[in-house]
Amino acid sequence: QVKLVESGGGLVQPGGSLRLSCTGFVDAFKIIAMAWYRQYPGDVRELVARIHESGTRSYDWTVEGRFTISGDFRRNTVYLQMNNLKPEDTAVYYCNADGYNSMNDRLEYWGPGTQVTVSS
Repeated sequence: QVKLVESGGGLVQPGGSLRLSCTGFVDAFKIIAMAWYRQYPGDVRELVARIHESGTRSYDWTVEGRFTISGDFRRNTVYLQMNNLKPEDTAVYYCNADGYNSMNDRLEYWGPGTQVTVSS
């Protein structure tokens, strides 16, 4: 079992910055990758950025160069530093954790989501 707790969303003006945080509270589970997704109203969730415990990172092209994902897998924590925010970044952002339970089943878990609004 994994419970993901997110923080850091809010309202910011265009060009501003926000930092999202997510910590996983785990029981008999090994997290190997963490990610941030976002969802626009009426749309599907889309991957924003992902980090593997090896350090490998990947980004959606719309945030490349503006967002930075980092993680501390000893603490099951992931961050998303978002700079030069644009109105089109407005969405609900969800933390995702991916890994293995004690039965070696590959599972993923989601946080409840945090709203990011970019508006003047």
